[in-house]
Amino acid sequence: MKKYLSLCLLVATVILFQSYTAAKKSAKVLVFSKTKGFRHNSIETGKEVIQKLGTEHHFEVDTTENADAFTEDNLKKYATVIFLNTTGDVLDDKQQVAFERYIQAGGGYVGIHAATDTEYDWPWYGKLAGAYFISHPAVQEARFIVKDKKHPATKFLTDSVWMRKDELYNFKNINPDIKVLINLDEKSYTGGKNGDFHPFAWYHNFDGGRAFYTCMGHTKEGWADDKFQKHLWGGIEYAIGGQKKLDYSKAHSKF
Repeated sequence: MKKYLSLCLLVATVILFQSYTAAKKSAKVLVFSKTKGFRHNSIETGKEVIQKLGTEHHFEVDTTENADAFTEDNLKKYATVIFLNTTGDVLDDKQQVAFERYIQAGGGYVGIHAATDTEYDWPWYGKLAGAYFISHPAVQEARFIVKDKKHPATKFLTDSVWMRKDELYNFKNINPDIKVLINLDEKSYTGGKNGDFHPFAWYHNFDGGRAFYTCMGHTKEGWADDKFQKHLWGGIEYAIGGQKKLDYSKAHSKF
């Protein structure tokens, strides 16, 4: 009888554990790729890769190009919002406030490549993204100098130099508070305009939330690179931030 009761208790424990695990919700991210300027032909590839990363790392992915998704009620569903090669003025005033409040409540932001070619008349967004795009030379290979190997977006890199071909943005209005992960070596290519301090991937805490940006992601071919996918997943993982519940009592922007 004792053995039977012990077996029953074990089975009950397993069932309860499985029920608890199933009840835990996976993190959900929103991929936003609306464009009001140049449109990258790698956007669809980018969506597919992020969805693949979601399957591999157990987070859910919604995609949209509809700015109406930027309401407080809808954004509450997401652990982070990914701006995938967005360009131009993609959100109206109310949508901007909804996104500000989401970040202030503890939400996450991931910017990919042309995310810095977005919302030039919204200074808050520029500080969140970390910089604004100003120009770029032809696509070419360059030396990416890894400045921080402790972050999830770079910890897998074994060398301090990553040789990679991509579209190499020059930036303005670089937020001095960003934490640089990768810096471009302008001596390794032609057309750089930022000098010795030319950040290419970074992260920072901003206005209550977490922000990660990588300038990689211009070409379709670049999205197939395993290193880039690991880099991007590390940035998404950071932005998700342990999936803490949003606290809108900390939001201070007003509609």
